[in-house]
Amino acid sequence: MAELLFETYGVPSLAFGVDAAFSYKYNQGLGICSKDGLAICVGLTTSHSIPIVSGEPVFEACCRANIGGYHVTDYLKQLLSLKYPNHMPSITWEKVEDLKMEHGYVALDYTSEVRLFQKGGKEAEEKTRCWQLPWIPPPTEEPPSEEEIARKAAIKEKQGQRLREMAAAKRSSRINELENELNGLEFLMKQLENVEENDIPAFLSATGYVSKQEIESSIVKVSQSLRKAKGEQVENEDKLESSTSEKYPLINIPDNMLSPEQLKEKRKQLFLKTTSEGRQRAKQKRFEEELQRERQNQQDEEKRLENPELYLEQLRTKHRELSEKVEQRKRLKANGTRTNGNQNLSGGVGRGERLNAAQKERMRLLTTAAFDRGKGEDTFGSKDEDWQLYKLMSRDNDDDDDGQEEDEAELARVTSRLQDIDPTFVAKLDVGPFQPLTEAPRFRPLTKEDFQIIIGVERFRCPEILFQPNMIGVDQAGLDEMAGISIQRLSVKENGIEDRITNSILVTGGSCLFHGMTDRLEAGIRMIRPFQSPIRVVRASDPVLDAWRGAASYAAAPLFLRQTFSRQDYYEKGEDWLRRYHIRYSL
Repeated sequence: MAELLFETYGVPSLAFGVDAAFSYKYNQGLGICSKDGLAICVGLTTSHSIPIVSGEPVFEACCRANIGGYHVTDYLKQLLSLKYPNHMPSITWEKVEDLKMEHGYVALDYTSEVRLFQKGGKEAEEKTRCWQLPWIPPPTEEPPSEEEIARKAAIKEKQGQRLREMAAAKRSSRINELENELNGLEFLMKQLENVEENDIPAFLSATGYVSKQEIESSIVKVSQSLRKAKGEQVENEDKLESSTSEKYPLINIPDNMLSPEQLKEKRKQLFLKTTSEGRQRAKQKRFEEELQRERQNQQDEEKRLENPELYLEQLRTKHRELSEKVEQRKRLKANGTRTNGNQNLSGGVGRGERLNAAQKERMRLLTTAAFDRGKGEDTFGSKDEDWQLYKLMSRDNDDDDDGQEEDEAELARVTSRLQDIDPTFVAKLDVGPFQPLTEAPRFRPLTKEDFQIIIGVERFRCPEILFQPNMIGVDQAGLDEMAGISIQRLSVKENGIEDRITNSILVTGGSCLFHGMTDRLEAGIRMIRPFQSPIRVVRASDPVLDAWRGAASYAAAPLFLRQTFSRQDYYEKGEDWLRRYHIRYSL
């Protein structure tokens, strides 16, 4: 600094001093402290304790710790940033400094204060502070007026009428298409009656149909579709379709009465009959399920109109039960039940443990059929017993699968119903067969409380590092320990000098403005000193500016000119001499 001031700025003379000593001298003039005492200065990055004996600072007995107001602010900023990561842009250094000086305090007993906040209660709530961040409430939606409701109802009715008209036009177009198709098929049948039997294959090849039975089946299907489109009741399929004996004439004839070609045709007819019956059963099942679903929705709507709240609660309960049931069934299917006594040492679950009775029987039949087939000629299907075996191997006999499909269909219906009537409902997403159902996160609008930063235990936890620096990883002494170390380092061992020093302890610096600082420092020093030692801790009149005022008074005194280093001394003796030179700072 001397090199910079002398060589760059050309100052005529220079003097160095210590801020704590200047502040102590100024407050001594005000009568706050005596000529024998201890100056404890809590600065920005360091803290010092300097004994004052007969008005002179004893620098060889001073003590320093690399802890100060900067570390308190930084610690508070870290705690608030970890506690409120969403508001880190608002937690600036300047704002944290203001919060520290406005709300920070030093606890007289840190452990008791922490327990107080752990228990909670009224006293802890009173010591908690709230920092409200800028927040603009969302605009409140006013309920629609009667005119608005009527206008929306009219628009909705108009849209409904338009949809009904479009549906009617589409239905009329569909009826026309089916009638034209039916007339074409009937005309084709009439032409087919006039064709000789030998010319039928050539005639059918031009039309795209294989046989007369196929045309008759198409007429039956088109007739059913036409009746449905017109809203008429569809007759029983057994009455509409031709008899089995007409469609499959070889089924009821014994095998010994048929030629080899007819036997092949009979097997083909058996297969077609079984496939057709399966399709009809599936079709009828889908139709019944749709009717059942419509009736269930009508009943649910009636229940909802009677008691909307009770209905909604029952629907939620049912959805929860079905979800758990479906999830449990999937888990059992994936992991098995281990009830067959097999021990899988590798920790996996065998395929057989996950199969029900019907599935195990199907696998047995398939294995037997494959084994018999490998012995010789493949004759499967030549006997009626083979087709009975085929029916047993069909998946239509799995009652457990049917129950699972019913539960999943009911769960889908209840989920769709909840999505229609409950705006807060969020459907669960099935992420995979081996993973449980996870619920999507619900998003809520931000409120005023979401923009509040609560400062509770941080108010005294951050200033506590001045007394316990190890809280932030600094292995040094606190303020109360520094006072004891400075007293022990005193070379002057006059009678009663230690009592006179502890009876005039002055704390200065910006960080001593915390409420409770003097009480905590006095309690800490009292634990170090002997019993009934006189201890008095006072705070400077202005901890921030008293050091400058003391330095200004020193510079205005005549003694100042004799205790400065001139530029001539610097150039003649060099900066090394300035480092080695020691002058007593006379107060």
